[in-house]
Amino acid sequence: MSQYYKKLNEYVRKIRKKTDFVPQIALVLGSGLGGFAEKIEKAAEIPYGDIQGFPVSTVSGHEGKFIFGSLNGINIVCMQGRVHYYEGYTIEDVVLPIRIMGLLGAKVLFLTNASGGINESFNAGDFMLITDHISSLVQSPLIGENIDELGVRFPDMSCVYDKDLADIIRQCAKDVGVDLKEGVYIQTTGPNYETPAEIRAYKALGADAVGMSTACEAMAANHMGMRICAVSCISNLAAGISKNPLTHEEVKETADRVAPVFKKLLVECIESISDYINQSEQ
Repeated sequence: MSQYYKKLNEYVRKIRKKTDFVPQIALVLGSGLGGFAEKIEKAAEIPYGDIQGFPVSTVSGHEGKFIFGSLNGINIVCMQGRVHYYEGYTIEDVVLPIRIMGLLGAKVLFLTNASGGINESFNAGDFMLITDHISSLVQSPLIGENIDELGVRFPDMSCVYDKDLADIIRQCAKDVGVDLKEGVYIQTTGPNYETPAEIRAYKALGADAVGMSTACEAMAANHMGMRICAVSCISNLAAGISKNPLTHEEVKETADRVAPVFKKLLVECIESISDYINQSEQ
């Protein structure tokens, strides 16, 4: 058994000492969505810092805790704030919380984030369904000894984002009146924003939005066999497209402004995805 897999199981053991809650859906709350946790009937709340040796969030707006509980009768676990590669963690530690949520029982991973719009038809405040990603600019979380207990050595990545779940999100967006965009997300390391020349290069590669998270998390979850879906909030236009200098304050302001609509969409999506999973398992 690899040392990393032993570490994963040790963290699972520590969490199980605090709660025996088994989630159906794992949800990563990106910038501006931390307040979504208020909608959950909490069974347990575990700050990352309470788990010895666990990576903790250091970025403003990321609380840094697991929330276990029920949303309208659906068992979910939320990451209220994620950890990022640019915070100085290894890529293995960045995806460690994702793997743990899978080991705790979650079959579906719903990722959210705030990103910069590369597609010039996008506006700040739009929502984009992530249909694919480009992750070549960050280290793969699968480098090193393969953990056979989690997945195969060479996992297929031709459909990381589940098509059935994407269809559900499209319908939910229509139902709540959200003009949902779609596109390809590219992950960079951060923490610096991109140069205009880099944005032109990413656009040429086929990217519609850029951010500093998510793709590596999706890769790790896909390796484990989880079903993945993701929605990004376009919090600003990327460098060279926006006429203004990029700031974290602008990202937070936009994410906070559209958070009520994003939360409404999330509730609708989680309920519909849970119904779909339950029916498919019967």
